[in-house]
Amino acid sequence: MPKIYDISMTIEEGMQVWKNYEAKKPRIENVQNHDQGKPHESLLTMNVHTGTHVDAPLHMLAGGETIETISLERLVGPARVLDLTHAKECITKEDLELFAIQKGERILLKTSSSYSEEFLLDFVFLREDGARYLADIGVGLVATDALGIERAQAEYPTHRTLMRGDVIIVEGLRLKDVPAGNYTLVIAPLKMTGIDAAPARALLLGD
Repeated sequence: MPKIYDISMTIEEGMQVWKNYEAKKPRIENVQNHDQGKPHESLLTMNVHTGTHVDAPLHMLAGGETIETISLERLVGPARVLDLTHAKECITKEDLELFAIQKGERILLKTSSSYSEEFLLDFVFLREDGARYLADIGVGLVATDALGIERAQAEYPTHRTLMRGDVIIVEGLRLKDVPAGNYTLVIAPLKMTGIDAAPARALLLGD
């Protein structure tokens, strides 16, 4: 039996969200309960970019494809975790060149974000040149442990470069307990349609 790493964020009211905006925090409300003589039920209200999630091109590209166009075959299969915990500001082309990344790979970027349960305003992001390098190679998927794959870049070039290169973006992983190396990745976004993202459960299977 392979070791299973759950690399998903827990959805809860006090979780980290983008820039700590209150409006982006999920809300969980009890709508009926046993004291009322009824089954216990809860209502969850949250942004589809909350926690671990898969972005669809529509998120950053006008007229882009929506979440249901991303097949499960692209979200399940061999993957590699790259240790980039030494990166201080951003991940560049030069940082990535050391890993001899190949066409079609699913790449997971492990950074300092995995070691914080609070949103880091200065989180390590994938710089535009790094995104261009991955898109030019033709990777199939790039995932990050930050809640965004970029920050402080006008016009969102990292997202747009990857999306125009048909590279799937996954954000909000938890990789603290995962050593660098090769795994089988399983990402199961909620089965939604017509929108720009979907929350997901993400797992790695390894030795």
